[in-house]
Amino acid sequence: MLEVGAGGLSDREAAVRLELVGPNAVRSHHAQVWSVASRQLRSPLLLLLVAAAVVSFFVGERTDAVIIGAIVAASVGLGFVNEFRAERAAEALHSQLRHRAVVRRGGSWRAVDVTELVPGDLVRLDLGTIVPADVRIARAAALECDESVLTGESLPVVKDAAPVAAGAPQDALRSCAFMGTVVTAGSGEGVVVATGGRTVFGRIALGLGERQPETAFQVGLRQFSLLLARVAGVLTAGIFVINLLLQRPMIDALLFSLAIAVGITPQLLPAVVTTSLATGSRRLAQRKVLVKRLVCIEDLGDVEVLLTDKTGTLTEGRVGFQRALDPSGDPEPRVMLLGLVCTEAAVEQGRVVRGNPLDAALWGAPGAVDLPVGDYHRVAALPFDHVRRRASVLVDGPEGRLLVTKGAPEELLDLCRDVPDGARDVLEQELRAGARVIAVAARAADDLDGRITPAAERDLQLAGFLVLADPPKPSAAAALERLAGLGVTVRVVTGDNPTVAEHVCDTLGLDGGGTLTGADLDGLDDEALARHLPETRVWARMDPDQKNRVIRAYRDRGAGVAFLGDGVNDAVALHSSDVGISVEGATDVARDAADIVLLEKDLGVLADGVVEGRRIFANTIKYVLMGTSSNFGNMFSAAAASAFLPFLPMLPSQILLNNLLYDTGQLAIPTDRVDEDQLARPSHWDIGYVRRFMLFFGPISSLFDFITFAVMLNVFHAGADLFRSGWFIESLATQALVVFVIRTRRTPFWVSRPSFPLAAATLAAVAVAVALPLSPAAGVLGFGPVPPGFLAVLAVMVVAYLALVDVAKSELHVHLTGPVGAPGRGAHRRASRRAARFSHRGPIRVRAR
Repeated sequence: MLEVGAGGLSDREAAVRLELVGPNAVRSHHAQVWSVASRQLRSPLLLLLVAAAVVSFFVGERTDAVIIGAIVAASVGLGFVNEFRAERAAEALHSQLRHRAVVRRGGSWRAVDVTELVPGDLVRLDLGTIVPADVRIARAAALECDESVLTGESLPVVKDAAPVAAGAPQDALRSCAFMGTVVTAGSGEGVVVATGGRTVFGRIALGLGERQPETAFQVGLRQFSLLLARVAGVLTAGIFVINLLLQRPMIDALLFSLAIAVGITPQLLPAVVTTSLATGSRRLAQRKVLVKRLVCIEDLGDVEVLLTDKTGTLTEGRVGFQRALDPSGDPEPRVMLLGLVCTEAAVEQGRVVRGNPLDAALWGAPGAVDLPVGDYHRVAALPFDHVRRRASVLVDGPEGRLLVTKGAPEELLDLCRDVPDGARDVLEQELRAGARVIAVAARAADDLDGRITPAAERDLQLAGFLVLADPPKPSAAAALERLAGLGVTVRVVTGDNPTVAEHVCDTLGLDGGGTLTGADLDGLDDEALARHLPETRVWARMDPDQKNRVIRAYRDRGAGVAFLGDGVNDAVALHSSDVGISVEGATDVARDAADIVLLEKDLGVLADGVVEGRRIFANTIKYVLMGTSSNFGNMFSAAAASAFLPFLPMLPSQILLNNLLYDTGQLAIPTDRVDEDQLARPSHWDIGYVRRFMLFFGPISSLFDFITFAVMLNVFHAGADLFRSGWFIESLATQALVVFVIRTRRTPFWVSRPSFPLAAATLAAVAVAVALPLSPAAGVLGFGPVPPGFLAVLAVMVVAYLALVDVAKSELHVHLTGPVGAPGRGAHRRASRRAARFSHRGPIRVRAR
């Protein structure tokens, strides 16, 4: 038994139950050491190399085996430290996102963290909220829930308090609301019967696991890694066979071929990416932008079209009541009184504790609390929805039984009879001034016996208009100009009146076309809609499905689309967009559907996010292109050299040491500056371009390797130790220093300055490579002293190599085109997003009842 009274649980009882059943969570956002460590060891090539080193140790090659083990451990440790640090940063950001539920405890309603709910809690369900647990309905007023996250069915399910037969299937449980579903209409109250992993949604979410669906950014990274893995596989097999044919020891051939493969694979790519994303997320957090998933930062940089509601982004977002007018435009207090009677706000002691901004503005108006609202007793209510665009109440008052309706004036006037001639002119005058207008109407309702349906909203008498103001935001004009400079087209998609939206756009200087309403949109087929996209700046009076259709139309044209919304009617659009953006004060369903949450509703910080996403993408591409040019070329050269040299061109331990020094220098890439021209427009993954880059610059790197081989063998008559030392220095110098050329599209490359950390780390890696053959450890590592003459020749070759790459770069036109394409946002993605709402920092506990 749940043992709960009308006043809800006491705080003490709730604490006892929380300790007993655990948090109401289905996912953890805690950074786990073993999880991060395991990701560093999941490379099969790395594991094979470790296994081969162990075998080498036991067959007598102990020094080489120990060196290989130490280098592998250092490489894994480097990746672990950077990735774990990024995970901790993401954890700290996630902890700032609080999801709350309205619960009755100790006799009063309050908001608590959703993870603190326990069985027996009495919770309130309002329009736009996400059901916080499995709930047995105790009271319902036209309550409907969208259960598509559980069933895939798009039609909402009607809920009521009537009991159902024991053993009824889930789809027949009308008396229960399930965790993760969305209240799409009405309101209600109920008792929590299951939390966390014991809920229907919890079992689904736990079945999906912690893995999130891939973004386009992750798809590109995976395709790049697969490309190099295939190349590494071919080279490894070829090198191994060649060395066996040359009758070299099998263990030496295996270690050498595996070391080559490890050298090609981008082991530290995850660390570079997560470090870049974590750095970007911290920068955005300082600007009051919270990123729910780090990889979404890059997707934000890919945005070309931003569709946004106007309230709070283009306007101040603080709706203030101005006046109440009768149909002729004269002040009329009764309009205000009826507007307060027909309200969905919860008011205690004259203060709104729950309700939409428009109702809150009415109750906050001077004199509102003095009006005789208490003279009207509510009999029934028909809550607001985004199809009807109005709300109605049935009340008994001094005039008898009344039906009072309040909503969008265009629709409401059509439901009224005998509308005065001047009423529409009064309405149009207020709308052209940029005001938000709500129409209020009523009729005698002796024919209604205690229940309201939309059919009852007829033959109304227009009482008048409630005029509210939400002025344009002064900073919005500059933000729009900056977004335009970044190549982001801004369009307004709103449920508001078209005249009001046009007034705001004109005031802020948002040009670019005309206006279409939802009714206009319904008259267009997909081809006609596509033609209207470039010439339409305002989409007004849009319902959720119409907003979704506009987004799909933009995406079908290949544009990266972001949508900014904060209402329950925006949830579908937030899910459909490439990047969903909401705000801290948004409805539960909007914040849940979003990838990014703004702590301040400001387009200026969105521009910062776009720049940050492009910066991260540009720096990640630098590492990718490094790995496909000189690094690939050097490993190919080693494979080729092993076929004609009487000794291995580089020992396995030297290859791994070379790779470790190279990667250490490249970990500073996330700090690098990015040229303005690379930030001005979005860039996309194009694995075909990466492949062409590899085939174009890899041979240039190998050419200079072969020149080095010729100099070492024919000029300096090098033996094995001197050859390996000389090539170790040359290979590291060329593959590390080429970052200064590849990091910029400008020619000559030195006109673009790298960041100090990148320059210092790269030069330090080269300095260590030069110093190692001269150090006391040279003998242990298999190096020999390098003559000064070779270092002088090497300096000339490195300069020539960088110059040639700089010229070739301009010929290739370093430019990424052709997006990989964003993966579909199906049920898996929606369930994973929804599960993130019910998460906490500790491990998940699922206990038996």
